[in-house]
Amino acid sequence: MKEFSISTYVRELEENNLLINTNCSKETGDVVVKKVSYNSNDVTENTLFVCKGAGFKEEYLDMAIEKGAVAYISQKDYHKDIPCIMVSNAQKALSLTAIKYYNNPQENLKLIGITGTKGKTTTANFVKSILDDYLRDKHLPEAGIITTDSVFDGKNKISSNLTTPESLELQKYFFTAVNNNTQYMVVEVSSQALKYGRVHGVCFDVGVFLNISEDHISDIEHTDYNDYFTSKLKLFNNCITACVNLNSDEVSEVLAAAQKADRVMTFGIGQAANVCGYNILDDAFEPVFYAKTDLFSRKFNLKMSGIFNVENALAAIAVANSLGIPEKYIYSGLSKAKVNGRMDKYTSKNGEKVVVVDYAHNKLSFNRLYDSVQKQYPGHKIITVFGCPGEKAITRRRDLGLISGLRSNKIIITMEDPGTENIREICEEIAQYVKQNNNNYEIVEDRTEAIRRAILLPEPNTVVLITGKGDERYQRIGKKTIKYPSDVENAIRFLEEYETVKRLKQVN
Repeated sequence: MKEFSISTYVRELEENNLLINTNCSKETGDVVVKKVSYNSNDVTENTLFVCKGAGFKEEYLDMAIEKGAVAYISQKDYHKDIPCIMVSNAQKALSLTAIKYYNNPQENLKLIGITGTKGKTTTANFVKSILDDYLRDKHLPEAGIITTDSVFDGKNKISSNLTTPESLELQKYFFTAVNNNTQYMVVEVSSQALKYGRVHGVCFDVGVFLNISEDHISDIEHTDYNDYFTSKLKLFNNCITACVNLNSDEVSEVLAAAQKADRVMTFGIGQAANVCGYNILDDAFEPVFYAKTDLFSRKFNLKMSGIFNVENALAAIAVANSLGIPEKYIYSGLSKAKVNGRMDKYTSKNGEKVVVVDYAHNKLSFNRLYDSVQKQYPGHKIITVFGCPGEKAITRRRDLGLISGLRSNKIIITMEDPGTENIREICEEIAQYVKQNNNNYEIVEDRTEAIRRAILLPEPNTVVLITGKGDERYQRIGKKTIKYPSDVENAIRFLEEYETVKRLKQVN
């Protein structure tokens, strides 16, 4: 990996209008940077240290200097014995510095960035499945992927609990991918990443806008819906092809913003789109739909049910078309794509109890989940198990409480990444909205016990919806991330217990 001097990084920041000033001498400027870091615990000799984040403390910089930092990038001059490179935006400066440090790996990758309130992970996996079939025929390595659930950087499979990594880690993944001859990288791009500059300077070959609905409104995320929406639209500031869902809310504004890209490709159900979906049969297990483009018109099968997954599939088709992937790989890739914890269904032997595990965790995804389940299982009772996270996305407590109360027969409110907030207080706040539409609810703080109770209820013709966590195997409690059984694991375990209890009752 080519290394650069401090003065090279200074010029990069100056050329991108981020540099305010620096007291770096020519002698210091000639020093070759051996490492870039924003973590004082990770500093070694000749590190260029970046002071960033609302929680940054001056003592972190002092620690970095003690360990060998040779200069620091910051929005504030702390008047230390090493040079300060003062910038107007430390997050954006970190992203550009990371790109330079890792030798601009995006030049050797095809990058696909996907944003939206719902469906990012599923769409990303649909795209990867298509690309992998194509690459396999070309005897090339599989595509890389960065999602809420996990990262594959061309070499390592890594668990993830952040939708879009910090820019330094993101560029490291790109660098590893290039070193392993990876051709494509599919990236979920969160509103936070776009707002705070984690992808500043990253050029996406394809940028996908799936949908928009109010979410992530809190003191530590977005101040209001407009802030959230305008952050999402920043994806189009630096992409070559923009793919837009014509079924999305605010589509006129989305299309207007997409004009910043070199070209725009549209997709949608029943719309005059470049990729048009029609004749949808939302089967409970394997949906069928038709898609029409300038190149083909044909039937597709999915392993994942739900009308919303047809939209995600259309997005993947649009991406593949824009990248020139032949039709046969689009068909084969979509026909086998599956994402754990997304519309996963488990059914009792006699079919009287269905358990659905889905990642639905906001207003848009909740309503679409209920739409799909009520269409597929008419006349069934619905029991919903869910919670809301602590410290963020506060409006979900209202939205999900009202929706679940209106559209469920029974609700069990439980823990979901409470952070430093009190679990009971979060649940009780949700309950205030649930009971506006439904008094048949209870609070069970332990998530595993809540799932067990819902599945073991002796009610036939019931669908148990377990939402919010999917196949995630952790909970954020306090300031720690701890291991915890996933909803998928618990669904399988307690459905087996349900079968055992039922069998014993029949024997007795």
